[in-house]
Amino acid sequence: MFLDDEIAESRTRQNEARWGMYLALAALAACIVMILGLMTQASAQTANARPEQMAGYVRPNDMGTGALLFPSKEPGYFVEAPRLATDVQIDVNGPIMRTRVTQRFQNPSKGWVEGTYVFPLPDDSAVDTLKMQIGDRFIEGQIKPRQAAKEIYEQAKAEGKKAALLEQQRPNLFTNQVANIGPGETVVVQIEYQSGVPQSNDAFTFRFPMVVAPRYNPQPVVQTVDLDSRSGYAVSDPVPDRQKIEPPVLDPRENARINPVTLTINLKAGFPIGEVTSAFHEIETTTLDQLTRKITLKAGSVPADRDFELSWKAVAGKSPYAGLFRETVDGKTYLLSFVTPPVTATATDKPLRREVVFVIDNSGSMAGPSMEQAKESLALAISRLKPEDRFNVIRFDDTMTVHFPGLVEATPDKREDAISFVRGLTADGGTEMLPALEAALRTQGPVAAGALRQVVFLTDGAIGNEGQLFQEIQNNRGDARVFTVGIGSAPNSHFMTKAAEYGRGTFTLIGSESQVAARMGELFTKLESPVMTDISATFEGAATGDITPNPMPDLYRGEPVVLTAELDGAAPEGKLRIVGKAGDQPWRVEMDIAKAATGEGVAKLWARRKIDDLEASAATIADPATLDRQIETVALAHHLVSRVTSLVAVDATPSRPTGENLTETAVPLNLPAGWDFGKVFGEKSDATEKVDEREASAESQTKLAMLTADRMLAAPTARAAGLIAEANNQVNLPQTATEADKQILIGLMLLAFALAAGSTFVFWRGQIAALVTSGVRRHGR
Repeated sequence: MFLDDEIAESRTRQNEARWGMYLALAALAACIVMILGLMTQASAQTANARPEQMAGYVRPNDMGTGALLFPSKEPGYFVEAPRLATDVQIDVNGPIMRTRVTQRFQNPSKGWVEGTYVFPLPDDSAVDTLKMQIGDRFIEGQIKPRQAAKEIYEQAKAEGKKAALLEQQRPNLFTNQVANIGPGETVVVQIEYQSGVPQSNDAFTFRFPMVVAPRYNPQPVVQTVDLDSRSGYAVSDPVPDRQKIEPPVLDPRENARINPVTLTINLKAGFPIGEVTSAFHEIETTTLDQLTRKITLKAGSVPADRDFELSWKAVAGKSPYAGLFRETVDGKTYLLSFVTPPVTATATDKPLRREVVFVIDNSGSMAGPSMEQAKESLALAISRLKPEDRFNVIRFDDTMTVHFPGLVEATPDKREDAISFVRGLTADGGTEMLPALEAALRTQGPVAAGALRQVVFLTDGAIGNEGQLFQEIQNNRGDARVFTVGIGSAPNSHFMTKAAEYGRGTFTLIGSESQVAARMGELFTKLESPVMTDISATFEGAATGDITPNPMPDLYRGEPVVLTAELDGAAPEGKLRIVGKAGDQPWRVEMDIAKAATGEGVAKLWARRKIDDLEASAATIADPATLDRQIETVALAHHLVSRVTSLVAVDATPSRPTGENLTETAVPLNLPAGWDFGKVFGEKSDATEKVDEREASAESQTKLAMLTADRMLAAPTARAAGLIAEANNQVNLPQTATEADKQILIGLMLLAFALAAGSTFVFWRGQIAALVTSGVRRHGR
């Protein structure tokens, strides 16, 4: 029995040693895992303290709240986008508007940033004021040649000074750059401009654009050329400034609307006001007196995702048909005149034989309500054709279809066939507009004797190569007239207006399906009525003035003659005479200059239109530098932003400390209301939804993404605008950037297991020892 006890005791000691080794290994493993976790966490903390992050760079898991993030130049790091709020005040005085736009740039990040905001304005805007608020101070911007303004801004930015730079990218598209916005700081920038109030059919209407629609930018054309018996390449870029007009666009399927806008209109019509309406926003109207209204947004503020439109009419019988306004600046007199020819002056009993080529845009940007508006509008237009008319239909995206081989008679069966073709269209692809325009102007054969050729273009105009289209119209219009129909919530009004002007047609805007019947009805009246032609203006008994526009455009029923003029002298005498022809009938009106009403801002309207005339004459000026100098002279004299001049404002006191990095970011824009994101940009692939795997595991990937540069408007050769997803309640941000927490937790669990096992072992060892002792004692007895 003693031998058995010794064997049992030996086995017990062996088990104790084995359990001790297991516990030691478990404790060692726990310590190793915990040390690794602590080292990883320390490494992450060290990385988090890198200069890049101190300059405002963050990782998705660093965000405690939702934010708009941009990929930065530092791999794995992002930058919070500046936030924007806009306040708009519009003062209408008769036919002249003065608008002040206040933009508040807020930097939500912990670093210093430079914000860039791409925003639209009316295409006839005479932008003359830029102010930057620093605390209680306002710094006035100065007009400079474009390159000089850019150099001043860049130097101020490098020196850590707050600075703002306002540049024109298109007559209706501007960029505002604001440098050295401090952590958590708000910088206020004010812009002011002068513009006119459009009139048509007894209604006065203006449109304030709120969002820049994504634009299709054709890729550069690369051609092989021979140079001294060697092959080379020539690159022609139809959109050389594409980088400046491609702001990032938010996906509304994943993000709330941003960039709130408040708006106030002080309306002094100059005549008793009747009906006041807003087509796309609910408004509140306060009547101050018979001639004055105050209009605000009923909701207080709205997201910047569609244009604002306001219309008003005079009380019956009180609508003005003519007006002459005068302003004296620097010893010169500037005039603004409008005259609406009486309807009877354009009446005729002679029916018109028309040849109409309808061109409809069915690219991806037209998807949704825009496509339905365009199809309904075109179906109405086709149904209005007379049997003696001839017509054709062309549709385009990044491909093109000409429905009939050539112009066909508008018989009932042909009209039905065309309407069926139109109703079957769907929106997809890019916006290759130039081939469709070429087909409409060049391939439809000669105009029949006694007929009037009309090209009706239905599109949102979401393109960046406007210059190519304008050149095509100017060079190949022939006897045709080009009419544009703008479709959607944020059409490119600059392209629409100038295309119609160069095409000696007119521009119609349709922003909702409820407007289709009325707006197309107005267009039909213009298409079917004789145009007022041969319009000219001269001065009698006064010095010859510089009149704009020059030449005067043709007019259609209900449209007024609108002109501006510059005259030498502060108080010229004489009369302004306007003549024209309505069909075969002459028409004439005279206005006494001495009786002109005072009109503040007339000089700037003349300067803006003078610049437009100079731009339109580019084809006739051999030397581009000469044209630029002429535009610069006018713009500098009237303190206006133009293609060759910019406004720059600089604070004299540096605010960014030396050594602090400055991060460049852009302000994201909303997708225009009614647009289909997937059709515009193409559906996101798996690749576009990946975030650096070093930053998060596959299970916690965020939806923060940038579209690749070759998917703009769903066309394989187009560039992409940046897409930034909003994290606020939309993005499941990863909770950690490393495995440190997991490693520490595993280590703690192993250590707890070791302690529990050790306690259990000690307890059972005590029990076994007690049993052995008891047995020895019994045996000893």
